[in-house]
Parts: sequence; structure tokens; C-alpha cells
Amino acid sequence: MKSNQTDHGALLLMALTVTLWGFSWIAMKHLSVFIGPFDLVMVRYGVAFIVLLAILLATRQPLTFPPLGLTLGIAVFQTMAFQCLCQLALVTGGAGHVVMLAYTMPFWVVLFAWMLLGDRPTRRHMIGFASAGIGLVAIIAPWQGTGSLTGSLLALAGGVSWGLGTVLSKMMFQRYAPNVLNVTMWQMALGALLTFPVTLMFSQQSIVWAPDLFWGVAYMAVIASALGWWLWMSVVRRVSATVAGMSSLGVPVLTVLLAWLILAEQPTLPELVGVVFIMAGLVIVNLEGGRREG
Repeated sequence: MKSNQTDHGALLLMALTVTLWGFSWIAMKHLSVFIGPFDLVMVRYGVAFIVLLAILLATRQPLTFPPLGLTLGIAVFQTMAFQCLCQLALVTGGAGHVVMLAYTMPFWVVLFAWMLLGDRPTRRHMIGFASAGIGLVAIIAPWQGTGSLTGSLLALAGGVSWGLGTVLSKMMFQRYAPNVLNVTMWQMALGALLTFPVTLMFSQQSIVWAPDLFWGVAYMAVIASALGWWLWMSVVRRVSATVAGMSSLGVPVLTVLLAWLILAEQPTLPELVGVVFIMAGLVIVNLEGGRREG
């Protein structure tokens, strides 16, 4: 069990991760007119791999491949499948609802952590879980329709994939305690390699070479992928899978607010109510995490 101070440090890292990934959804929407969705996933991971490889070489850290089974599992579910499923869902379903359906991931984290790690949720976890669930339902607003059924199922599958990948990451750090930067580098490499066949399976728009594309890909690759994933892996190593998964709900909350401020997409009243309930759930879960987890 780690100290509260360590927990607070991990939660600060989580807050930074949420901020970087919240902005990434805005960047992805902006880049959609310049590059195909799967090309973007492959390029961002490829560039992130090069950046992290350079850092590891410069700091003379080991390049040893992490434990094969869990590394591949994380790459398939959390690195590649989540991004590709969500990008594909954005093609066939409503963008706003797809993002919120994809971020059912924390609920799947709780389920998989219980099944695979024996990380049984406490009563306070369940209260926070229920509050966040109410918030997600309010934001998704199923009574208004959630876009095409295909898009909704793809987005939900993305959330399931991320949840399983998070628990597999926790299992790796518990069993092997690998170097976080090393694991992140190999995840970026595998993410690019696994996404390449997907870019060939689906027709995409031609790439429009423009300054916005360059700067957008730079942010997605270096900040959101390389730095963001390193921060995320650091958080998963230090807190329970449940707390990490629930904390990631801050991403759709921030995305709603950023879309309001930057893209002038004013949220509806149910969306604002949902943000309040999700934030309440995050506070409850993270306060409980500080009491019992390290």
C-alpha cells in the first residue's frame, strides 16, 4: 500500500493526462478534413514511437521488449482497437454520442479488474460508479437516439477494448514492474504496425498537405500519444485499475467543455447535468482511492 502523497502525485499526473487527451479529441475533429481516420492513428503512433525511441537511446535506457503476452494484449485492445473502433464509429455514428459511448470504458475497467485482479469495488466506489453512470446516460441521452446502431456498437466495443487493455496494463506492472517509458515506446510501435492493415482494408480520403496537418499530427503524436501514454502508464502503475479507469472519465467532460469554448458547440442541459454527475463520481472514487490504494 502506498502513501496518500504518492496517490496525490498519481492523480496530478492523471489530471495532466486528461487535459492532453481532452484537447486531442478537438484536434482529431479538426484533422478529419486533412487525413483519413486510420491513417491518422498509424501516423501518430509511428511518430510517437520515433520520438520515444530517440529519448530511450539518448538516455541509454534498455530497449528490451516487455513480456510478450501482456504487451501484445495491451497493444491489440488498448493501443490499436480502441482508437480504430472509435475512428470507425465516427464515420458511421454521431460524433458527440460516439465519444461518450466510447467513454463507458471505466465501467468495463471495474468489471475486468474484479474478474482478473480480484479488485473488488468498495461501497464508495459503487456510489461514484453510479453517479458517473447517471452522468453518462444524461450526456448520451438515449431518448434522443444515439446515431446508427453500428456506430453505437463500435463505440461501445472501443470502450470494452480500452477497459480490458487497462487491466492488462495493471497486470503487467504488478507482475513484472517494467520500465514505463520502454513499455510506452513498444506500445506506439505495435500500435502503428497493427493499424497498418486497417489502413489498407478501408478506403479513406486523400491526405491534404497543409500546416494544420503538420501541427495537428505533431500534437497528436508527441503530446497526446508519446507524452500522454507515458503519463497514463505511470498512473496505471501507481493506482488501482478502478481509480485509473474512473479518472479517465474526465476526458469526455473536458472534451464537452473544450468543444463549447473552442468549437462553439454549446452543450445541452442534459449534457451539463451529466458533467456535474460525472465530476461528483470522480471526486468520490478518487477520494476513496487515496484512502486505500497506492
